[in-house]
Amino acid sequence: MSFAIIETGGKQYKVSASNILKVEKLDIKKGNKVEFKKVLLVNDDKTVEIGDPTVSGAIVEGMLLDNIKDRKVIVFKKRRRQNSRKRYGHRQPLSKVQITKIMSKNGKVVAEIKENQIKLSSGKEVEKKLSSKKVKNVKKIVKNKEKK
Repeated sequence: MSFAIIETGGKQYKVSASNILKVEKLDIKKGNKVEFKKVLLVNDDKTVEIGDPTVSGAIVEGMLLDNIKDRKVIVFKKRRRQNSRKRYGHRQPLSKVQITKIMSKNGKVVAEIKENQIKLSSGKEVEKKLSSKKVKNVKKIVKNKEKK
């Protein structure tokens, strides 16, 4: 199985074609193509290209699925016996990216997915993923709210 190691947002990720990963927020609109040029390693089934520090000419392409927020992290500070407490939360902005193509330094395609495998998040796909009973329950709840 072919894979690559890329660096983005100060972190390193091991990716292969069709992987969906959450990276630091990218300033790109939903559905656009993303290119990661900081490729540290490219592994084909037969050869391995290791960068010094990056593999020059190697590119990993992806599709931006959505810009989301991570789960909330609660920060609680307390000074004992001082009646001093502070509580606040933080939600890190992230981007969901699906890897579509991995190219080696000479332009050879190492791994690629077909365009119909790209998963864009839309309401219709969410309904398909839910079982039919859950969809019916959700529709009932929406109708009840509309009546009120």
